[in-house]
Amino acid sequence: MEIIWFGHSCFLIKTSTGRKILMDPFDETLGYPTVEEEVDIITISHNHFDHNYINKLNSSCNICREPIKYSLNFCSIEGFVSYHDNLNGIKRGPNIIYVVEIDGLRICHLGDLGHVLSEESRKLLEPIDILMIPIGGNYTINGKDASLLTKLLNPKFVIPMHYSTPYISASINGAEDFLISMRNIHSLEGNKLNTSSLDFNISEPKVIFFSISDL
Repeated sequence: MEIIWFGHSCFLIKTSTGRKILMDPFDETLGYPTVEEEVDIITISHNHFDHNYINKLNSSCNICREPIKYSLNFCSIEGFVSYHDNLNGIKRGPNIIYVVEIDGLRICHLGDLGHVLSEESRKLLEPIDILMIPIGGNYTINGKDASLLTKLLNPKFVIPMHYSTPYISASINGAEDFLISMRNIHSLEGNKLNTSSLDFNISEPKVIFFSISDL
């Protein structure tokens, strides 16, 4: 399986059989190039422009935008209720966390999570093989809280997302606060990860930090 990061919170998961899942795609106003390819499934964590873009190629694909369990023919996807702020959604509304079970792995995408999850909520998500977590603060949890939540969830691998880069002008922090709070960091040269290269027999979370050079 291959995981491709397109910037912000957008990832494309390509399965071993060639099926494609696109997570939190953004429109052209964000600053990164938009994803213009046909996919099988799109997951949308919340209805903001930087997470809900659907191009003409994908107008009829399976779209997940509810906190329910989706039984699909090549994977299982379940959405869980959370919030875009630490006030139970009063400020920015709801957020959906998605857990995708595919090719023998559990991948968790936290969307624009704005609070540290309770123990009860964490248990619903576990175990997690690969965690995609926002770290930029302001609109989501910040690097310090993301580090704490990562350690509580204890995934095998963690991919930081939703942080400031030269592509965007949003008022969010860079990746530094998260990275200095974590150990076991591996930086990739590009924006693609083949999961067959990963050793899941590890005792603490390993950070996979994507490069923006290929975006």
